[in-house]
Amino acid sequence: MGSKSNGLNTASALKKRRYRSRMLDKEYVRKLFNLKQKADPLEGSSMARGIVLEKRQVEAKQPNSAMRKCARVQLIKNGRQITAFLPGDGALKLVDEHDEVIVECIGGNKGRAKGDLPGVRWQVIKVNDQSLKDLLSGKLEKARK
Repeated sequence: MGSKSNGLNTASALKKRRYRSRMLDKEYVRKLFNLKQKADPLEGSSMARGIVLEKRQVEAKQPNSAMRKCARVQLIKNGRQITAFLPGDGALKLVDEHDEVIVECIGGNKGRAKGDLPGVRWQVIKVNDQSLKDLLSGKLEKARK
């Protein structure tokens, strides 16, 4: 493509040029076709309920060498599986397999993985309808199911 068209009867050429240019912008295309919502396991909602399938440790990215505590969670609303981070010291001991948890998006830059955890975009906030934060601080005892 050379220089821009000008003069009379060039509106269609300019519109076509503008469209082609915008289609090269990744962020514009994601927004135009709702690609983020289609790929999102939470389907656009801020939180979702799920069942813990297994507890696992995820290795942090360089230069850190920690083993971050996470849980593999199957969402109830659509059956998709995600890896959710367990925030707090000793949170892994409070979550068992087959527990019902509520997960939320960690946030971070543009909804991507946060910090040194590759591919982990969610965190657990409630276990069996009890706040994980309160369980960790000792305000609540874990309920028997």
